[in-house]
Amino acid sequence: MEEKQIAIETIEQKLTLPAHCLETATFGMGCFWGPETRFGSLPGVIRTRVGFAGGTSPNPTYRTMGDHTETVEIDFDPAIISFEDVLRIFWENHYPNRDNYKGRQYISLLRYHNEGQKSAIGKIKAEMEKELGEAIETEIAAFSGFTLAEERHQKYYLKRYPKVLGQLKDLYPAPDLLVNSTFAARLNGFVKGYGTRESLKREIAEWPIEEQYRQFLIATLFQLKW
Repeated sequence: MEEKQIAIETIEQKLTLPAHCLETATFGMGCFWGPETRFGSLPGVIRTRVGFAGGTSPNPTYRTMGDHTETVEIDFDPAIISFEDVLRIFWENHYPNRDNYKGRQYISLLRYHNEGQKSAIGKIKAEMEKELGEAIETEIAAFSGFTLAEERHQKYYLKRYPKVLGQLKDLYPAPDLLVNSTFAARLNGFVKGYGTRESLKREIAEWPIEEQYRQFLIATLFQLKW
């Protein structure tokens, strides 16, 4: 158990680039469980997590969200996937105009982290409006905070497979390890139908980590019993 724990922590540390090499995107596109799987399956996405943003209510939770919105936050390597790519996937995978169902909980929302992101949002929004044939009503504003949702909401679809979670328990003895894991993000996407074992194997084979760690993850992937 100890060897596995050390291995996964070492691997995740090696996969996580220095902060100045990563970019963060924060967005809401309906219930946050599904979007986390979609973005977690994408090469270049290092970390996914779900939570609440866009409101003013202090200390939002799933049951007391106030005026916040269900939100996904991802850290990604812009050398592999650009923010413009992220925006296109965002707008192509939900209807961005207002739905008053449950108030602000499920609205389309973007929070930009810098002027470069703000400019990119304007550019891609114009492209998508032309494609959609109508104005996009996504709520767009500067990032002002993100509150992590409760543990049960993180990697939600992966957690619907308790047998697999039991097998991963030795790898991820602490909840935050699973929340912040690149490998777990891919597995969360995999169980929702994004990719196959073979496609994930090919991606892992290109990850910038030592060969022993790549082989460890690939072996773990194929040993999991669903």
